[in-house]
Amino acid sequence: MLRLKQPAGELPPDLYRLLDDLSTKHGQGDLRATTRQCFQIHGILKGDLKTVISSIMNMGSSTVGACGDVSRNVMTTPAPFVSAEYAYAREYSKVFAQLFRPMSTAFSEIWLDGEKAATVETWAKEVEHHKVDEAMMYDNGRGIVLSDPTEPIYGTQYLPRKFKIGVTVPGDNSLDVYTNDIGVVVICNEKGELEGFNLMVGGGMGRTHNKENTFARAADHMGFVPKEDIMEVMKAIVAAQRDHGNRDVRANARMKYLVHTLGIEKFTKLVESYYGKEIAPWRPMKEWKYNDWMGWWEQGDGKLFYGLHIDNGRVKNEGSFQLKAAIRALVDKYNLHAIMSPTQSIIFKDIEPKDKDDIEAILREHGIKPIEEVDPNARLAMACPALPLCGLAQTEAERIMPSYIERVRTLLNKMNLADEEILMRMTGCPNGCARPYMAELAFVGDGAKSYQVWLGGSPVLTRTAQPFMAKMDVDDLEKTVEPILAMFIQQRQQFEAFGDFCHRVGLDAIEAYSKSYVLGSVTA
Repeated sequence: MLRLKQPAGELPPDLYRLLDDLSTKHGQGDLRATTRQCFQIHGILKGDLKTVISSIMNMGSSTVGACGDVSRNVMTTPAPFVSAEYAYAREYSKVFAQLFRPMSTAFSEIWLDGEKAATVETWAKEVEHHKVDEAMMYDNGRGIVLSDPTEPIYGTQYLPRKFKIGVTVPGDNSLDVYTNDIGVVVICNEKGELEGFNLMVGGGMGRTHNKENTFARAADHMGFVPKEDIMEVMKAIVAAQRDHGNRDVRANARMKYLVHTLGIEKFTKLVESYYGKEIAPWRPMKEWKYNDWMGWWEQGDGKLFYGLHIDNGRVKNEGSFQLKAAIRALVDKYNLHAIMSPTQSIIFKDIEPKDKDDIEAILREHGIKPIEEVDPNARLAMACPALPLCGLAQTEAERIMPSYIERVRTLLNKMNLADEEILMRMTGCPNGCARPYMAELAFVGDGAKSYQVWLGGSPVLTRTAQPFMAKMDVDDLEKTVEPILAMFIQQRQQFEAFGDFCHRVGLDAIEAYSKSYVLGSVTA
């Protein structure tokens, strides 16, 4: 498997054409949209790696930093609105990607025979005016910058574990911002001028079954940083994790454990010791909302964008369902730029309104349902690749999730809850790549044909769910979920979402109700 680095999820048309061709010639024939706004190609043979990697790098893209104990692909809200705050979110995603890029030349020495790529990475060119390298090398004398001549931020050992950054605007939590090591929120004044950023720290999903000292965690609000100091504070946070993160026990190496152990106040003080200033209080913002940005939207400049839903991120051709061919046809005909979404889908931007009907016709011709015909619960759902593609998987996820959505839909219809939308996620192991621990209802693989059941995440993705059932056999989905839905029918408050209900009443009450519930006895 080869994963790309695509800061802000941006996907130029030439890059898509290249990936489409590479996956056909050197992969297993499909592409996989990830939950961090980038593509993976599966099935590449070792003998073809050099060809594939060099082709990607010479196109102005990269795979450096898509994996490893460094800052991973920097996410942002995928909505390509032209408003100032959305533009700043995209811009600073690329700034942070460039600021924390690995500086070693080893990668190009191996895959490009020591030659420079034919073109500079596209995002690097776009943020040159920020003088990112100068900011990276700036040493305030407080221990952020190391003496290492190659890696001034990472040093010789890099970070204790992977590091994730997400950037968004107030109110838009389409990227699961609380799951990141650092969540960054653009703060503008009433004129749309950038003032600075609210920062949250210590989010992360990975855990290990039967090890209670590993856990999923939503980030804590840390404070507000003015725009002129943002790169220095981001460096200070990374340095705090670099120097104080747990390097002895890899399962506890993520920064969320450092924040949890110290508490947000002491962690903030630690960051301030590197930064040299106090961090201002978190600025009040509008309430969070979740939107997948699927379907047609006006982007604010007279053009449109279209969110194309992809079930669990798998871009493939299968029978009359020709999704991979459809995307290639759209890219070839209209030279469309795209953005990968945090929910494994694709958004095409800068569409002329006159082309809308033809684009819809091309999708229909290739067997792609219009968004109005996609089950809302399928739009909300995510699943990791799991078997047979991931060596860590303990059971199925991507291949079985569509059937789980259908089974829950049948149950909802039977109980007269057809209009209810529930955010469901599934992973084949506890590592949390599809961010299951933020879902209202999640299934986490713990063995062959067996899942843990998690309940009570927020529909706007601001808190973690809790473990409800240790082992659910795949055949027991209906008898497990029906009692919870019955209690929801009888005890929910007006307009209360399923996840909020489970969080409010608590898992003990749900378990007690389920034990005495008679299947088929309650409908709305």
